[in-house]
Amino acid sequence: YPMNKIQVYLVPGLAASPSIFEYIKLPEDIFEIHFLEWFLPLEKESIEDYALRMTKKIKHKNPVLIGVSFGGLLVQEMALHIETRKVIIISSIKSNKELPMRLKIAKSTKAYKMIPTQLFSNVETLAKYAFGENAVSRRLKLYEKYLQMRDKKYLDWAIENVILWRRTTPDENIIHIHGDEDAIFPIKHIKNAIVLKGATHVLVIMKYKWLNENLPKLILNTKENENDTKS
Repeated sequence: YPMNKIQVYLVPGLAASPSIFEYIKLPEDIFEIHFLEWFLPLEKESIEDYALRMTKKIKHKNPVLIGVSFGGLLVQEMALHIETRKVIIISSIKSNKELPMRLKIAKSTKAYKMIPTQLFSNVETLAKYAFGENAVSRRLKLYEKYLQMRDKKYLDWAIENVILWRRTTPDENIIHIHGDEDAIFPIKHIKNAIVLKGATHVLVIMKYKWLNENLPKLILNTKENENDTKS
């Protein structure tokens, strides 16, 4: 009976469209997947207020929220406004302590204000910032499809809100999935995550088989059984 399905809402990464989730498939008899898309922030809007606006797009009680990268920050903020069954973040951070040094420096020097986001209409430039990939060129077509939100106002806002994120204490209940070759949020700063070997910041695309196999267990499991999914 569809009313009893577990409702799962997915939030993509910075500038990305929900097409990054195209390979994510959860058993349809148990789960129903919904995609949330980025919209333009208001002038000087806080991530807290933006998260509240995003929760208005959720049509079900007690959903599972899954966020990738900057979307991971957002689902953690959304969870402060609504009851959630579970919050899962992928290739993301749980507090500003997990930010890499270069972003901490960018915060103190305000260097992030110098990031030439107007150049991000060029997908290659944006892909380097969003995915930290070295081999950008051979996947350019792919990135063009994934990186849909290229509005300068949104990009300035998103980058600033990653760097200035105020959360200092992680929520203990968050499930964090992270690649040990993530160039955007290096693993050495990340604590208490399920670590996938060889996975980069585009884990959600490259490791979708692992996710399809393990997300259902992680969503349904209680804390005690969680070690079964460690890779």
